[in-house]
Amino acid sequence: MSIAELDKKLNDAVLSGKAMEAFEELYADDVIMQENADAEYVGKDFNRKREEDFFASVEAWHGGAVLAAAAHGDVSFSEWEMTVTLKGVGKITMNQVAVRRWKNGKIVHERFYHK
Repeated sequence: MSIAELDKKLNDAVLSGKAMEAFEELYADDVIMQENADAEYVGKDFNRKREEDFFASVEAWHGGAVLAAAAHGDVSFSEWEMTVTLKGVGKITMNQVAVRRWKNGKIVHERFYHK
């Protein structure tokens, strides 16, 4: 599969409620994940727990969309808008860009840019 096809596969999985299944399939064991300029989170096990904690905080999913996507070389970009109700926070709309670096069909680095 091309990087664009892999990125679409992941995005489609997230939108259909299968983000964790895609995480298991498409993320490298030594993946590095990052929010904006915050410290990097290293390793699939550590990041799996972070992802599980995030999804556990979602009380309701109201919808989401990939507004734009592109791939070049070993990098893919996806612009997202999602509306969720978070426990203890309420209903919010999140806008972010995910930048993913791929190697051998797996994400080795993913960085989210958001407000």
